[in-house]
Amino acid sequence: MMRARGAGLGWVFVLPFLLMFVVFYLGPLLAGLGMSFTDIRSTDVNSLLEVDPVGLDNYLRLADDEAMIKAAVNTAIFVVTCLPLTIGLGLAAAVALNSGISRLPAAFFRLGYYLPHITSIIGVAVAWKFLLEPEAGLVNRLLGLVGLDGPAWLQDQSTALPSIIVMTAWRGFGFDMVVFLAALQGIPRELYEAAEVDGAGRWSRFWSITVPQLRPVILFCTVYSSTGFLQFLEEPLVMTGGGPLNSTLSASLAIWKQFGVGNYGYASAAATVLFTVIVALAVLQLRVGRSR
Repeated sequence: MMRARGAGLGWVFVLPFLLMFVVFYLGPLLAGLGMSFTDIRSTDVNSLLEVDPVGLDNYLRLADDEAMIKAAVNTAIFVVTCLPLTIGLGLAAAVALNSGISRLPAAFFRLGYYLPHITSIIGVAVAWKFLLEPEAGLVNRLLGLVGLDGPAWLQDQSTALPSIIVMTAWRGFGFDMVVFLAALQGIPRELYEAAEVDGAGRWSRFWSITVPQLRPVILFCTVYSSTGFLQFLEEPLVMTGGGPLNSTLSASLAIWKQFGVGNYGYASAAATVLFTVIVALAVLQLRVGRSR
């Protein structure tokens, strides 16, 4: 009796989350999956019974859509480049703060590095857009002081996506730094002292002690960051609008544009593919990470 009562009380506490999950997550997910097999458009919202099923046509169209293919390539480049850059900067900053900086300056740097992560991404993107202006931007003005002509960072196909990658890494590495710093402070000092007595140098101690001890945290940061990077939308939307010539068009931005013009069925198919890729990549990372 007491066990059944405890189980019932547990369901009472869990029920609000389950309701929110079904209404705001599972319901829209299943609705989007269903829409992806139809030709539904924004004009069909008031006459859903007139929507025709199209099977896999929307998914087959994705393979022939040059804009979607370009968006997928841009997203892959963004993730492959920005992920190690963000984690590397976060780890380097955490090691520096953990090893040789006194408590007050360390707290100041922690706040400074972490602040961009909790700042509105729209505000950060707008600020960087002004910084990278070809004529009046601060970056090109500083380059001009040393006799260099800065490019049109966000208007040039060769520099637009790298500029967004740098901005995203600058904004995001503070989160990884805080997580790495907490993990570093949990590593027993005796391990480093024993290695130092055995003659291990700084780099040897880092690769033999620090990195193995941080593997679970590295796995967490990798899964967390890659999941977010695969969905990057606000940065290109605010800074370039996906241009020039789709050089910064991301998968999420391409889907957002399809929803904007009313292609609900086609956009849902693209969103379903992106969701599948995110889940598959996360599962793969967890399997590989846990095996090591």
